[in-house]
Amino acid sequence: MGDPGNAELREFLRARRAKLSPTDAGLPSHLGNRRVPGLRREEVAQLAGVSVDYYIRLERGRRLNVSDGVLDALARALQLTDTERAHLFAVARPSRAGGQRKPLPPQRVRPGLQRVVDALTDLPALVLGRRLDVLATNQLTRALYTDFDALPPRERNMARYLFLDEGGRQLYVDWPAAARSVVASLHLYAGRNPHDPQLAELVGELSVHDADFRRWWADHDVYQRTHGTKRYRHPLVGELTLGYEALNPTGDPDQTLGLNTVEPGSPSEQALRLLASWTSTRPLDGRASRR
Repeated sequence: MGDPGNAELREFLRARRAKLSPTDAGLPSHLGNRRVPGLRREEVAQLAGVSVDYYIRLERGRRLNVSDGVLDALARALQLTDTERAHLFAVARPSRAGGQRKPLPPQRVRPGLQRVVDALTDLPALVLGRRLDVLATNQLTRALYTDFDALPPRERNMARYLFLDEGGRQLYVDWPAAARSVVASLHLYAGRNPHDPQLAELVGELSVHDADFRRWWADHDVYQRTHGTKRYRHPLVGELTLGYEALNPTGDPDQTLGLNTVEPGSPSEQALRLLASWTSTRPLDGRASRR
């Protein structure tokens, strides 16, 4: 039996192995049908320079005192990205807290950071915490997404919004891509915080209510939010293409300041100005109709 405390390591290695073909790994192709998708265990062991028995025990989740050198070799063999490599190191060496699941203390946005968010009136801004909990938003963010402040604290979460709120599904032009990145972000958090009971509750709830979430969670992809572009279809102002920047405030490593940007002179800038104008003259109560 595999060590249940290393289930994430076990499933992550299996998922990454299944996604890498022998050709991609530089191995000679084999005739006939392969019994497993992707690489075989012995092929990963060969590429990493470890014994087959050692790799099998590692993939089964056994507690092994695995070295940095072995993890680096596995990362190269499986062609992991920098984010995937960091996740491998995290799940291979889970927290010494053992199997205890203790609620983490509530997060608070420091007053100075809250003032920064509130002062940004022309661009959407928000602060995300553990598990993608929404800790702070400005007025334009609440108009673009939903009025998170009006929700019960437990429901102020970006993953819950995308998967359980019909408005979240309709807002993103490419909803599957946005939703998959959220799932992968949660997996990255899970690797660093395997004993967070609120994460287990969130994953359980989303798994029960959404088949897409169950399927994508089983892929064990990981994603680190940095920057990029997303397209929205807002019910009031139409389509917008907005950039985003994800910044970690100094002193608050478990919080992320998210800022949307817009290309000057673009139709998206005009649409965002229209939305900002609308929010400055009307209350956000009407946003409840999107839920």
